[in-house]
Amino acid sequence: MQHIKVTVDGTTYQKEVEPRTLLVHFLREDLGRVGTVVGCDTSNCGACTVLVDGVSLKSCSMLAVQADGSEITTIQGVSDGNDWHPVQSAFKECHGLQCGYCTPGMVISSIDLLNENPNPTEAEIREGLEGNLCRCTGYHNIVKSVQRAAELMEGAKS
Repeated sequence: MQHIKVTVDGTTYQKEVEPRTLLVHFLREDLGRVGTVVGCDTSNCGACTVLVDGVSLKSCSMLAVQADGSEITTIQGVSDGNDWHPVQSAFKECHGLQCGYCTPGMVISSIDLLNENPNPTEAEIREGLEGNLCRCTGYHNIVKSVQRAAELMEGAKS
């Protein structure tokens, strides 16, 4: 067992973990952050994407011990109480989801993308989300959602 200290969605945790525990399993099983879903366990689908120190990362590709000292934001930590994050609002408004399984990873990746590039082109959005797979949509409404989120985030700055 190894001791780690992480801040997840604003709360600091000190836990003992098996060195081989994937971050996704630590978040779900040890911390109850079940909004971070297990999709493929092979880093192919992106459903488990979280922000680690502000950068999107597939949590099935990282060990929990590697996150020691990090600040992690899951889908459950992106909203501010009753107010949704603009990306979440845009996904709802523009129908950027169907079954919803990929949505946590898509939203987290979109937040990272928009933090890096507040006004991306359609091509940049598609490239920025290429590590996240959706088996239900043709990505059209997901791209529209990110474009709308960019507008909402820009409006919030004004």
